[in-house]
Amino acid sequence: MTSAGRFAPSPSGELHVGNLRTAILAWLFARSTGRRFLMRVEDLDRARAGAEAEQLRDLAAIGVDWDGGVVRQTDREHLYAAAIDRLAAAGLTYECFCTRREIQEAPSAPHAPQGAYPGTCRNLGEAERASKRAVRPAAVRLRAAVAEATVQDVLHGSFTGVVDDFVLRRNDGVTAYNLAVVVDDAAQGIDQVVRGDDLLPSTPRQAYLASLLDIPAPEYAHVPLVLNADGARLAKRDGAVTLADLAALGVAVGEVRDMLLGSLGLPAGSLEQALRVFDPAGLPREPWVWPGMGGPAA
Repeated sequence: MTSAGRFAPSPSGELHVGNLRTAILAWLFARSTGRRFLMRVEDLDRARAGAEAEQLRDLAAIGVDWDGGVVRQTDREHLYAAAIDRLAAAGLTYECFCTRREIQEAPSAPHAPQGAYPGTCRNLGEAERASKRAVRPAAVRLRAAVAEATVQDVLHGSFTGVVDDFVLRRNDGVTAYNLAVVVDDAAQGIDQVVRGDDLLPSTPRQAYLASLLDIPAPEYAHVPLVLNADGARLAKRDGAVTLADLAALGVAVGEVRDMLLGSLGLPAGSLEQALRVFDPAGLPREPWVWPGMGGPAA
């Protein structure tokens, strides 16, 4: 299977300029290395009617194209189930009945971040599990054999992060992101993952899971986010930050694209022109603060 990169938005609403900037970077990384560029809609959760069409329209408008059809996670549950069954057969899963609040309030290992799973349900006996099943459905967790893992990142170098017994399938039956993304990338031949650096802390979990499924780790590049004036991650509430909002203020799509390219130290114009001079080593390592154009969006 030919190697590939990808962009994988969740269809929860319109893409804002931060999302579009990451999409441009994912496209540039893939095209500059001769990879295919794939589009995957991560619609297992938080899907809003019409959002997928809006997102694909906006990506095309700024010049991001992709190879083949759009893949949707809701069509791939059989792949996730097969992966969980494989892990379960190897004794690498267990049922968990904890609520989110119980996990947050439970003491954890000194090095683990708040919310890392403390292993409460890891060694329950069958009678205890049966009793708890009568009260609430179980989530499925990975039985991890390590406390941390290290990944290599194009922009961040070596990064070591916590690996806990993270959820593979939620108690409502929905496959968890950490499993779905690993299975999807492997099934699609994706060996280059470019995404926002807010996802870097979860990457060691995914790389460890991939190793258990005999999946080679992809090349990672976690890129800086776009922030608002207060230094927080950009969001729709920060004003005119989507193409539709900006168009209403008279800002054309080409102007937005050129601003995003300029924030990356790349020349204005088409993405093809930017591709000719694209060099990951020259990318900024700090977040870009959105200058803002107008008041809060309706």
